[in-house]
Amino acid sequence: MGSPVFEEFDPESDCECPGCVSRRWVGSNSPPARFGGHPAAHRVVIVATAAAATLGAAQAAPAFAVPQTSDRPGVPAGDEPETPQGGKAPLHGPAGQPARPGSVAGPVKTPPTTRADIIRRAKEWVSAEVPYSMSTYWYDGYRQDCSGFVSMAWNLAGNEWTGSLHQYGTRITKEELQPGDILLFHNPTDPEKGSHVVLFGGWTDYTHSYYLVYEQTRPNTRRQPTPYAYWSHSDRYVPYRYKGLTAVTPGSGEQVATSAVGGNKPGAGGSATTSFPGRTAFGPGANNPYVTQLGRLLVERGGARFYASGPGPRWSASDGWATLAFQQAQGWRGADADGIPGPSTWALLISGQGRNIAPAQPPTDGTGPGSGSGGGFGGYPATGAAGAPSAPRVPAYPGRGMFRPGAQNAYVTQLGRQLVKKGFGKYYTTGPGARWGEADRRGVEAFQRAQGWRGGAADGYPGPETWRRLFS
Repeated sequence: MGSPVFEEFDPESDCECPGCVSRRWVGSNSPPARFGGHPAAHRVVIVATAAAATLGAAQAAPAFAVPQTSDRPGVPAGDEPETPQGGKAPLHGPAGQPARPGSVAGPVKTPPTTRADIIRRAKEWVSAEVPYSMSTYWYDGYRQDCSGFVSMAWNLAGNEWTGSLHQYGTRITKEELQPGDILLFHNPTDPEKGSHVVLFGGWTDYTHSYYLVYEQTRPNTRRQPTPYAYWSHSDRYVPYRYKGLTAVTPGSGEQVATSAVGGNKPGAGGSATTSFPGRTAFGPGANNPYVTQLGRLLVERGGARFYASGPGPRWSASDGWATLAFQQAQGWRGADADGIPGPSTWALLISGQGRNIAPAQPPTDGTGPGSGSGGGFGGYPATGAAGAPSAPRVPAYPGRGMFRPGAQNAYVTQLGRQLVKKGFGKYYTTGPGARWGEADRRGVEAFQRAQGWRGGAADGYPGPETWRRLFS
């Protein structure tokens, strides 16, 4: 079976496929219209609800943030994006007198939706590159500002604003954040001009210092890695979970409401979360909630270093590596440790029994553990002819935390030596050494670009797929 290709980020914004190029050309050359370039969609008079204005100067970025440089496209250079917003309004704009911000026209209604649908709707605006505006409305009826974007993603009945969105959610903690939740900053001193709200798309590293953001900002909707909680005013963003969130039970087609805080916790009870779904639910091509549940269980058992983002519902090499490590921690070998969970693997994870994944051991000879031949699908080892696993060709990925400003460890040396070996060491004037530096980052970026990656996928920081390809 051929090895599928995995990328650490999906570089949607600069995709050069004919469809994306055509869509961007049409969007940039369409005549202006009230409803986001779709004049035939609706014939409703728009009344602007607030005047445009810029936000205040940004505060310093959090200490853990990667330094912002001009060679990282799409990353703010230190200024808060200009995101003035309109007030509460019905779909397609107010008919007559605009609704007064903060006023409540009736009981709050939270139409049921799933996390998958929230992210799907958000991606539609990203793909369409919806222009930012606080006075015009996209063809779906939602205002083209930050609060209108979240109202659309949450499938609300009208256009809310940052002063009312909290009514539709339940406050949660940073540790409880999952894709589809929001981070809300409401500035009461200048609410329509100094506030912002973004959609959380999942963590990009196991340290939970960066996450994937979906947001409506100038010049248009974007999706990119962002430091938690935001580039500025980080301490004022509050996480919320949509009250109408539902979860789809795999194979049943039924929607089961989840708890507003925490949701269905893996292993917390119920056949949908404890019964083994079968091996067909896992492996290359699988995309279902059980893959997410498996990943979270593996992270709890010491497998966080294998994930650069997620875990998520789409099976990746990270799931295979983590599953293999857990199986080997139980002392299993051969067909019992193939990187695909079976009933025994699942039972141990669900019940919390068995041995946890051992921490990664730093390399001592510059090559690291697991050098040798062999290799199976998704970047983890295949079994030999006698059923015993051959030595993995790729050393275990140690986690993104080993490669960031200030890091100093043997993995940085190992990475640098491999970059030199692969022909990407021209940025080193001395070394490579154990301290992470700009030469390491530029070498990794050059390697990532050689894979055809762009944007956030070529940021110079190695994730599991960069690591796998570099050492393959």
